[in-house]
Amino acid sequence: MIRWEPPGSSVVFSTREGGVSTGPYESLNLGRMTGDDVGRVDENRRRLCAELDADADRLALNRQVHSTLVHRAVPGTRGEPGDGLWSDDPGQPILAMTADCLPIALARSSGKPAVAVLHAGWRGLLAGIVAVGTGTLGGRLQAAIGPAIGPCCYEVGDEVLAPFAETFGADVVDGRKLDLWTAAERALDAAGVDDVVRTDLCTFCNPKLFFSHRRTGKPRGVQGVVARVA
Repeated sequence: MIRWEPPGSSVVFSTREGGVSTGPYESLNLGRMTGDDVGRVDENRRRLCAELDADADRLALNRQVHSTLVHRAVPGTRGEPGDGLWSDDPGQPILAMTADCLPIALARSSGKPAVAVLHAGWRGLLAGIVAVGTGTLGGRLQAAIGPAIGPCCYEVGDEVLAPFAETFGADVVDGRKLDLWTAAERALDAAGVDDVVRTDLCTFCNPKLFFSHRRTGKPRGVQGVVARVA
């Protein structure tokens, strides 16, 4: 587990360690739609929520679709299309899941505490999910960028490289490789986020710690980011 403790909130970026799943889902797989046993996934989610002293029955998550949709969390909701959740309700856990895409956590540092979690792949970054998430949360914000596929390993085509270079700067592109970490940081800076923390851990490079779609394809599990207001 990788912890981030902004004032008034708790955030944990999960790894694949510490769960009960087996085989290609070993061990802390958080995704029910991966083919894993749902009972094991539910236990993994319970363990993750326990890291925040949060009630897993209240856990809210989206059906992620590479969009810019950010919803207010409703306790226990599942399946609504979207790629971001936010809450200012104390104790309400919210989850975004990834397996190479960026997990981003936001925390409001002025006024009433609030948190948001975003699932951001290249489509979401280009479409502006960071701006939508920060605008939805409002106020002065801090952010943390969790483990995702790194510029060491993320090769893409010209249809992705060109718009990223234009939007985020030519230096996010190196040959055929793309730096999602820096692109996300620049999107957060452009949105006025006061402080950005990066983990700079590559999911592709670290098979013992993270699931990676690029590395293994399917079947495989997912990790993620869970957050709550204290």
